[in-house]
Amino acid sequence: MTESIATPVVQKPEISTARRRYALFALALGGFGIGSAEFVSMGLLPGIAQSLLPDTMAVDPEQGIAHAGLMISAYALGVVVGAPTLALLAVTMSRSRMIVLMAGALALGTLLSALMPTFELGLLARFVAGVPHGAYFGLASLLAASLMGPGNQGKGVALAMSGLTVANLAGVPVLTAIGQAAGWRVAYGIIALIFGATVILLVRAVPRQEKPVGRRLIDELRAFRRLQLWVVMGIAAIGFAGAFAVFSYISDIAQNVAGAPASFVPWLLAAAGLGMTIGNLLGGWAADRSLFGTLLGTFPVYIGALVAMVLSAHSPSGLILTFFLVNLANAVLIPPMQTWLIRIAGRSEVLGASLNHASFNVANALGAALGGAVIAAGFGFEAPILIALALSVLGMGMVVTALALLRIRSRRRLAQLESADIALTSRQRTAA
Repeated sequence: MTESIATPVVQKPEISTARRRYALFALALGGFGIGSAEFVSMGLLPGIAQSLLPDTMAVDPEQGIAHAGLMISAYALGVVVGAPTLALLAVTMSRSRMIVLMAGALALGTLLSALMPTFELGLLARFVAGVPHGAYFGLASLLAASLMGPGNQGKGVALAMSGLTVANLAGVPVLTAIGQAAGWRVAYGIIALIFGATVILLVRAVPRQEKPVGRRLIDELRAFRRLQLWVVMGIAAIGFAGAFAVFSYISDIAQNVAGAPASFVPWLLAAAGLGMTIGNLLGGWAADRSLFGTLLGTFPVYIGALVAMVLSAHSPSGLILTFFLVNLANAVLIPPMQTWLIRIAGRSEVLGASLNHASFNVANALGAALGGAVIAAGFGFEAPILIALALSVLGMGMVVTALALLRIRSRRRLAQLESADIALTSRQRTAA
């Protein structure tokens, strides 16, 4: 597990400060579009169900909405499938060219989502829209890290992710309101236009990079042989599943546990978006100073915020404060996790960065499934918070165990090197 000691070399391209900011904005705009497309679906499910599943909605509205929820699952499945697959294809072309193709694919998939005439075609369109998600963020993280230069890899990841957090703060609430007023197809159409604008800006702003030399597909696949890669992906899938368990059912928690009206839910989502935005920036700054220290220091805060949510969920003010803190702490953890995977992947950087998003979408599916299961079992709408707490504790335990094993392996390797050095010195003296 000693592979993580090596950090990929990040070279800063020689471009003006203005163009660097322009390029970073272009990368973040794509993230804004992805965040809007992924999360706006949750707010528009009733309209989608009414439009594509009218017969089911007429008989059983709850079943219709639950059925429409497969749209979210289809998107997540697209991310899980596309992230590693497209990352492997990154060895065949330059990163600057490939990210333009990913943005174009996102525009096409979202446009198809807006035009889908039937539910079955809708599932296919959402799957297609999800396929470029992980590869885009993986490429954006690496390009942003390159633009920022050595020593600022965490900040680069945070800047690439900033569009996603801003989408949760502003884009999702606004587009949800537009979708409710003018129709969900209009909301998807606007997001497709955002991706179209991203394509144009990426072509104009991101410095051209040459195709990787001497890299083969088999070289990328070797990254999967590293145990630490699977361990970190497992940490992301388990540790972050709790946040999705709460987020997926926050509307029900607010109305059935806190006793708040439905109009309170948008304020909860805005608080979550604000927490994500602040946490993402803090996480990027902290990861550049101490990657593992950030993980070990933030997980207890994350757990503490969930404990506070359990204790204060019956109060609207307590719920909104703790929901803000949960999302802030969760967002702080993302840049160091992304950076850790990039380091483990070594020269397979795009694969490492993309797999993080595949892991997050596994967490999305796992958290929502477990949260729904405990509610269906009759444990009440508070139960997803307890599930989140258990998953976060398990995630922290996995981090502590992984770092302890890494330290033991490092010490053993150092001891072996010292023993070999002593033996060599002894032989040299004997020969003399």
